[in-house]
Amino acid sequence: MPKFYARRRLSILAALTGLIASVGLFNGPTASAALPTPVSAATARSYLATLTVATEDRTGYSRDLFPHWITISGTCNTRETVLKRDGTNVVTSSTCAATSGSWYSPYDGATWTAASDLDIDHLVPLAEAWDSGADSWTTSERQAFANDLTRPQLIAVTDNVNQAKGDQDPATWMPSRTAYRCTYVRAWVQVKYYYDLSVDSAEKSALTSYLANC
Repeated sequence: MPKFYARRRLSILAALTGLIASVGLFNGPTASAALPTPVSAATARSYLATLTVATEDRTGYSRDLFPHWITISGTCNTRETVLKRDGTNVVTSSTCAATSGSWYSPYDGATWTAASDLDIDHLVPLAEAWDSGADSWTTSERQAFANDLTRPQLIAVTDNVNQAKGDQDPATWMPSRTAYRCTYVRAWVQVKYYYDLSVDSAEKSALTSYLANC
């Protein structure tokens, strides 16, 4: 069992409140909603200092080992929930598919009006998680990671930008929009810390450099 279960910092009430807000059980997602706000740069630096540095191991990885886009509420799955959260004036069908709206991709600064132009990025990619310790998790633990709406782990972005990112870490890929890089690395470190995932040496060096400028 990964150590992150022993690291939960939020109270049950706070966790439930975050979940309710993320799936819009009350008033639905606000027009300006987006990635949950990551920890501060100072906190991210302190978290990074505690992460285990280890060589990555891709042995045995399959995306199918991380069940994703599960049902969140009613007919809405994880992808549809994030599209509603991250978009403006999003209209959905009876099956929760986004039929209209506007989405701003913070990675590249592009705005889209068709949901088909958006991917939901796992900020810390599934393969990266596997390489960093998720290979020892249970399927249910990997499912929780792949559908995490509480941590800053899922975000709607331009599809080809997400595809270009692939499974790269901050040592080899960063958002082209420099104004978002501080948010990105703070989120990256928070997710890795929460799930007790390791970093490789090049990754830690890159994160340290970016966080120094936040």
